[in-house]
Amino acid sequence: MPPLRLGSLTIDFPVIQAALSGYSDAPMRKIARQFGAEFTLCEVMLDKFVVEVSRRKSKIYFADFDEHPVGAQLMGSEPEQFVRAAQRLVNEGFDLIDLNFACPVKKVLGRGRGGYLMSDPKTALKIVEAVRGNIPDRIPLTVKLRKGFDDSAESRNKFFEILDGCVVRGVCGFTVHGRTVKQRYEGESDWQFIREVKEHLPSNPSPLERGISLIGSGDLFTADICVKRLRESGIDALALARGVIGNPWLFRDVKQLLTPAACGELPFTSGQTPPLTEQREVIAEHFRLSVELYGEKRAATTMRAFGVKYALLHPQREEVRQMFARTKTAADWEYILEKFYS
Repeated sequence: MPPLRLGSLTIDFPVIQAALSGYSDAPMRKIARQFGAEFTLCEVMLDKFVVEVSRRKSKIYFADFDEHPVGAQLMGSEPEQFVRAAQRLVNEGFDLIDLNFACPVKKVLGRGRGGYLMSDPKTALKIVEAVRGNIPDRIPLTVKLRKGFDDSAESRNKFFEILDGCVVRGVCGFTVHGRTVKQRYEGESDWQFIREVKEHLPSNPSPLERGISLIGSGDLFTADICVKRLRESGIDALALARGVIGNPWLFRDVKQLLTPAACGELPFTSGQTPPLTEQREVIAEHFRLSVELYGEKRAATTMRAFGVKYALLHPQREEVRQMFARTKTAADWEYILEKFYS
């Protein structure tokens, strides 16, 4: 596969860590990189929060270790606030700004944010124009979209109105999730639509020499499916989201299938779970990074959401899942690893 190009950035392995609210913090991003992800996005940030919060309290978003290139995803409803937040994130060292016009959460939609903007091309394009015009040219600007607000013809037309308008305004890449906003995560992701978007993009006039890149998202849970979607759709890259929560091995699996000669052989067959000893090492390292960032008390509870996902790879998945769900202290984590992962 050719590298993914997003403006000034070149990413050799075209499978990235998606922005995941409540998950893709610095520890998760670092684990993803250890398994082959060369580009990661932090969890989505509300523009108002970015503008108002202190640097000390926002360390959940700003990594203390070197993880470049890394992108920041913003969500909001007002162009001016988007600009102020984007400028701060650039100053904090992020290499790319991604605008979230896709979040389907009800309270987000009710405040005119996220996926609501799929129904309001005028405001969406005002935001894009404002941000692109007020951050340095060297910083790539990308946009996260869904298939539409709903499945109506009007919604489809609005999707392409936003898409084309973003291209004209200097957006260098898109991530498209193959469900509508109203679908949330129900039904299957429409990869035929994602292919249509890819076929549509080359006909658009582009002010960027490198052209417009398209990243696909939705229902990417196994390496075989990832490679199939990447090749059949003709897109430039994949964004792994729910599929890598508690399963960073998926990055390594996909890389193995795409570049077997470069990566060597996996210690396990693609589609099978890694050995318990390896799972233990990864979970322990993830917890250590979380303690380093948040402190022991907060890490013990923050990591619960990851623990119940890691448990899905364990032979005693239900028992282990319930144990992780009840963790309150570092001692609880040590006990689970000793009891179930020795």
